[in-house]
Amino acid sequence: MRNFKEEESLNTLNHSCAHLLAQAVKHLYPQAKFWVGPVIDEGFYYDIDLGDDVIKEEDLPKIEKEMKKISKDGKRIVRHEITKEEALEMFKDDPYKIDLISRMDENENIISCYTQGDFTDLCRGPHMDSVKEIKYFKLLKVSGAYWKGDANNKMLQRIYGVCFPTNEELEEHLKFLEEAKARDHKKLGKELELFMMSEYGPGFPFFLHNGMILRNELENFWYKEHTKEGYEFVKTPIMLNKELWELSGHWYNYRENMYTSEIDEKVFAIKPMNCPGGMLVYKNSLHSYKDLPLRIGELGQVHRHEASGALNGLFRVRTFTQDDAHIFMREDQIEEEVIRLINFIDRMYGVFNLTYSIELSTRPTEKYIGDIEIWNKSEKALEEACHKAGHNCKINPGDGAFYGPKLDFHIRDSLGRVWQCGTIQLDMNLPERFDLTYIDRDGSKKRPVMLHRVIYGSIERFIGILIEHYAGAFPTWLSPVQVNIIPVNNEYHLEYAREVMNLLLGNEIRCKLDDRDEKLGYKIRESQTKKIPYTLVLGDKEKDSNLITYRKYGHQESVTVSKEEFVKFILEDIKNKQKD
Repeated sequence: MRNFKEEESLNTLNHSCAHLLAQAVKHLYPQAKFWVGPVIDEGFYYDIDLGDDVIKEEDLPKIEKEMKKISKDGKRIVRHEITKEEALEMFKDDPYKIDLISRMDENENIISCYTQGDFTDLCRGPHMDSVKEIKYFKLLKVSGAYWKGDANNKMLQRIYGVCFPTNEELEEHLKFLEEAKARDHKKLGKELELFMMSEYGPGFPFFLHNGMILRNELENFWYKEHTKEGYEFVKTPIMLNKELWELSGHWYNYRENMYTSEIDEKVFAIKPMNCPGGMLVYKNSLHSYKDLPLRIGELGQVHRHEASGALNGLFRVRTFTQDDAHIFMREDQIEEEVIRLINFIDRMYGVFNLTYSIELSTRPTEKYIGDIEIWNKSEKALEEACHKAGHNCKINPGDGAFYGPKLDFHIRDSLGRVWQCGTIQLDMNLPERFDLTYIDRDGSKKRPVMLHRVIYGSIERFIGILIEHYAGAFPTWLSPVQVNIIPVNNEYHLEYAREVMNLLLGNEIRCKLDDRDEKLGYKIRESQTKKIPYTLVLGDKEKDSNLITYRKYGHQESVTVSKEEFVKFILEDIKNKQKD
């Protein structure tokens, strides 16, 4: 999937199209006032105040028609500079522009504007030379958005769109969006009975029976692979005293996202992160240099107060389970451990057929703890280890955690979309705050270095990604129902179907017997709709000869084998975690 922000020419085109949208809206709704219209990864949007009017999805074609009319006029897009005073006078009746102007740097007195025909807007640019270059666009949807993202402010209307240099590129992108829509994890999650949401707990997902099977398989795989890598496992409390969060720095840097409660006249916080608990576990016993690196893993549930407007299925929730690990080590072990971690992550993602790229996120400009010297040292160590593991890393300045720099793993799904999941965070600050030590060879106390890391990121979000990655058609090892058994006629074939079911269950193969009084064709079609990996159809031939006839999801041909062959085949499929 193309990134509209990163491709310079595509960025400029979509920025210009946002202004074209605003101009068309102004023609159709003269009372309209505009907040901002930025380019985003997936195209552009514009936030608009229409007073009492409301734009609906069915109004978008009308706006598109007006945009095309303006484009055909072919007016030039002209940049000009004005003083702050002139800008305040020009937009004196627009509170949104007045706010933008007033928040500019006090030393910034010259402001750039762009004019196309009868429309002028504040903008840094750049833009296309003429509106006639903006031809191939589509308005996608309209939604609500609070002014400045603050729920205390007025709700504006946000119109999303995309624009491309050619009609072919636009059509290709729209086809991609349709495919993505068909893979929507919220839609498939409901159809496949994986999870649900409730108005009684916004942002707090309910996992249903099928979803729990999928979740348990992912967690069991996680535990098995981490056991191979020498991890020890713990479980830390979900709620801890405010004093701990003050010590860790979360209270001052993350307080607005934390849920709190009062117990015995003391303030407690539900953990938004597992890290402080992991450090208390380390501090619980003495450690020698011989013990390091010490790898402590935890599937820990955390809670974060996300804005209601940001909630999105499993992608953005208020409670989730992080597949955390905290690795304590000597400074001379950093490179080797980071390389080992990168190789581990590579192996884990490979099972799901997920490729990835890596970003090095460096020290934030404002909210951070620790000395700059330590930050520089940490950033260099991560970058060098990444290169030695055979990977390049793009620098993402200022986006590190408040306690240290990090390597972020951006996975790419089957549609080419990019998701940030795994991370390796190097922390030389929190071990200092918590006074963590180990006994060195000479008997002296030394400070360990700490790595925070996740691979899935969060179980919930990773499940959402996998639903869309596989379009709900999970590989056999993950599928809640692995085999669907359909007797041709219940009167004659049900007993044999039950025999096959018991054989599969005895081999720990998840199966379902469809003995409903429905037409055979209907039951086969439904099995395909449910995206069950194997559908067995058992009739006279199968019953009389102890055979199984199966069709694999996504394949047209049916295959007939012995019961023993099928069991051996499917067990091998599950064991090898085959992707097809």
